[in-house]
Amino acid sequence: MLRQSSRSRAVLSGAAVLALAASLAACGSSGGGKGDSAKSGASPAASGSAPGTPAGGGTGTPDGAAPTPGKVLMPTGPNANLAKARDTTAGPIFLTTVTGAKSGVSGKVWVWLPPEYNDPKFAKTGFPVLTLFAGGQSNGYNTWTDNQLPIQEENARLVKEGKAHPFIMVMPVQNFNGDEKNALDCSDIPGQPKMGTWMAQDIPDFVRANFRTVQGRDGWGVMGASTGGFCSAKLALQYPDVYKAAVPIDGYFIPDSGLWKGHDAERAANNPDVLVAQGKADVKMLVTAGGANPYETKVVKSWVAKAAAPVGITYYEQPGGKHLTSDFKKMIPDTLEWLSKNLAGPAAD
Repeated sequence: MLRQSSRSRAVLSGAAVLALAASLAACGSSGGGKGDSAKSGASPAASGSAPGTPAGGGTGTPDGAAPTPGKVLMPTGPNANLAKARDTTAGPIFLTTVTGAKSGVSGKVWVWLPPEYNDPKFAKTGFPVLTLFAGGQSNGYNTWTDNQLPIQEENARLVKEGKAHPFIMVMPVQNFNGDEKNALDCSDIPGQPKMGTWMAQDIPDFVRANFRTVQGRDGWGVMGASTGGFCSAKLALQYPDVYKAAVPIDGYFIPDSGLWKGHDAERAANNPDVLVAQGKADVKMLVTAGGANPYETKVVKSWVAKAAAPVGITYYEQPGGKHLTSDFKKMIPDTLEWLSKNLAGPAAD
């Protein structure tokens, strides 16, 4: 059972091994790694839209009228060119290249839309968004986009069971080469591509331009495994105005790229080990570690213990879990249920 205990105003646990799974309450619905050993939905063109144009596009406001605040943010465009990358039993995964206006970074981004998105019953509905970061370098690939981590099928199944929200899933690359020692650390490292800005500002801008989403940050979550765990923790703490909840799976929490050399102040500003103790981010996190790896559990529990309010952390230790994609896979259902309990679901005005 997932439980949270509090220290002052901070919510955290880490002293005990918590069991996660069946006791998670049904949420209902309206409608890979650093050192990792492993490495029928309608298309966005449904409902008569042109290729790459999501159903339900447009601003939804009369000419000359100011937008009325509501629960749904309608897409404003411009429409991205989305090419089908792969079929899943829960609908296709699309691939596009996003060039960020704020960062200048251009990189691959995969997108999956839940089956409900193109259902006419939900034509005026905004959906929550889950950004997924892979383990390892993710230079041109993302393990959330293939059958190693079948999160799309699990999401569709849990939605049918009333246990999870249908999420728009966004899966960006993290690096542009395979140099493990000189990763971009999902950050704006001086002299390097501004990956932190691309990930936390340009990617959300792309999503809002192309898809119907929930207004505000309440429907935005981020999750990743191993290196992706580092990225999800760091970005949620740096951008609490963008993300409400994060799930770092078996991650680490100190920037270790050789590209930080000579940039100590900037490295500290992008260090989750520092950020978690500053008490500046009102975000909720489910932080996991594999129980078969004593070093990993020590690293994760030590980080959890540093959390300062309003950061809220629930710690989960996977019994017998190893730092493998096959063990990350086992946690997908429970992480989706947790995210659905802590993020807003689909909404319509």
